Amino acid sequence: MSSPSAQFAASRRMGIYEPAHQISMWGETFKGSMSPNTGVSTIVEVETRVDNKSEETSHGAMEHSKKYDQEATKPPDKVSRRLAQNREAARKSRLRKKAYVQQLESSRLKLAQLEQELERARHQGVYVGGAYDTSHLGMSGPVNSGVATFEMEYGHWVEEQMRQTRELRTALQAHVTDIELRILVDGGMSHYYDLFRMKAAVAKADVFYLMSGMWKTSAERFFLWIGGFRPSEVLKVLLHQLDPLTEQQIMDVCNLQQSSQQAEDALSQGMDKLQLTLAETLAADPLGAGSYTSQMATAIGNLDALVTFVNQADHLRQQTLQQMARILTIRQAARGLLALGDYFHRLRALSSLWAARPREPS
Repeated sequence: MSSPSAQFAASRRMGIYEPAHQISMWGETFKGSMSPNTGVSTIVEVETRVDNKSEETSHGAMEHSKKYDQEATKPPDKVSRRLAQNREAARKSRLRKKAYVQQLESSRLKLAQLEQELERARHQGVYVGGAYDTSHLGMSGPVNSGVATFEMEYGHWVEEQMRQTRELRTALQAHVTDIELRILVDGGMSHYYDLFRMKAAVAKADVFYLMSGMWKTSAERFFLWIGGFRPSEVLKVLLHQLDPLTEQQIMDVCNLQQSSQQAEDALSQGMDKLQLTLAETLAADPLGAGSYTSQMATAIGNLDALVTFVNQADHLRQQTLQQMARILTIRQAARGLLALGDYFHRLRALSSLWAARPREPS
């Protein structure tokens, strides 16, 4: 027969002992070795505490069961209302999270756009700190391949214009035949048409570069109108260089000058309206109905219209030259091209003289 200690150990391994049985086994075990100070009251006290603990545990379980029963017996409308409130709170939380994510994405896009603009400004030589744009002042590098090509072609164009002007002067002084003059006049007209073609290409690449007139000298920029010369003013300059004219020619030139002036006024009014529209677009409240991205997209669309205005202005310049060639005789047309070439050459010379003028010490 096994000892009480062995039985207790076996019971623990099997997990079937009870507190009261445990205390009785402790009593049997310690009966022979109990000290005089250890009496039955001590064992009873331990057993009492164990019994009280069991009662508290049972009481807690009963309370939990009672609470669960109360929850189960709640009216269905209260439960439904609470569930609906929980769903609504979850929905609002999802909406707030979605709005926050969208705001972060919008901020990220704005930051990326600003970084691109700053990087583009650095490449263009823009002095960001002081609102002073030093790009395209005749000494900075090209913005893109379209502008680089135009600057190179325009330099050759100016050289060729000066050569043609010298050739026309020589031909007129030598009193060559009308056939020879016509060849020179047709070549001079085609040379201006080439300029308009070059300008149309660079307008697509950078319309602000073309509109600024930085590809021209300072004196030429003083008379700049939508990326070039004003046809009506050029007609005034040439009119006194073409005498004598017949009465019919004078009438035709005056009519051409008047129609050119009307077309210029229409284009100028369109430019003013475009400028106002662009300013209102950029000044709109970015926190209003439209976002920053849509606001800038609208502004870009307005700038596309600016390219159209430049092309229309060059078309008017080309039409004016063609009409003048039809009104004048071939020798008068040669004299007109010579006067026009000399006029632009003098504007360039004036710019050089102005830049090299002596200045009083400050």
